[in-house]
Amino acid sequence: MAASDAETAQSQIDEIDALSSIYGDDWCVVDEDERIFCIKISDCLEQPKWTLCLQVILPSEYPAAAPPIYQLNAPWLRGQDYMELANSLEEIYVKNLGESILYLWVEKIREVLIEKSQSSDTAGPNVEKITEEIDEDDEDNEGDYSLEYQPVQEDTVKTLNFVISESQEDEELPPINHGNPISDRRSTFQAHLAPVVSPKQVKMVLAKLHENKKIASATHNIYAYRIYCEDKQTYLQDCEDDGETAAGGRLLHLMQEESSKQLGKNKRVRKDKKRTEH
Repeated sequence: MAASDAETAQSQIDEIDALSSIYGDDWCVVDEDERIFCIKISDCLEQPKWTLCLQVILPSEYPAAAPPIYQLNAPWLRGQDYMELANSLEEIYVKNLGESILYLWVEKIREVLIEKSQSSDTAGPNVEKITEEIDEDDEDNEGDYSLEYQPVQEDTVKTLNFVISESQEDEELPPINHGNPISDRRSTFQAHLAPVVSPKQVKMVLAKLHENKKIASATHNIYAYRIYCEDKQTYLQDCEDDGETAAGGRLLHLMQEESSKQLGKNKRVRKDKKRTEH
């Protein structure tokens, strides 16, 4: 490893140690090997009204030559609010090229949350109202959602077939379902599906699939995954295009839409049940 690479790696280690010490239980290590972390940020420690989860993936080139890959998750963070905050984070990166910036990001987000708290007359974001508005839209057009802007409720995990288990050390290869090959214009497509609960299992599934010579030699092996982190009420997700422009991203978007549809259906079922009970 070159000296510059060693210095970059040490910078990451030092920054992670510092953030863990500063933020304590609010700092979560999602996957140490993949350098995936999540931090819960709020406007105050005593009685927080506004809360946001920042999920980051640290590339090996960070901080010397690449920014963190990040995702912002909050029930109220949608549309213009999301774009303004994202732009602020990117401005911080540009102004501090080559430097560790996660602390600056966290405190910038906290600053935004405090401003919202001080300018709001309410007790905080009305999550239930946001959810109901999205449900109403879902009845008219169930496919126009981006999960980054979706409210994440405590019962979201009930709509999934799995949850993350941080104590699970010896993870097993999950079952893999193989779809029927589809041929179109001299190309053959085949889907494979597995219920994963950690990035490690994603690697295991991909390794197993690549044991098949036909799959390993395919022109494009795209994939996407989404994992719900119950303790942080946020999603861990990623995708791979493998040379097919935006293919993995489109696949991930389809998975996001499916989750949104399921959330909408479950919400309507609960509404109907309440009406019946009353």
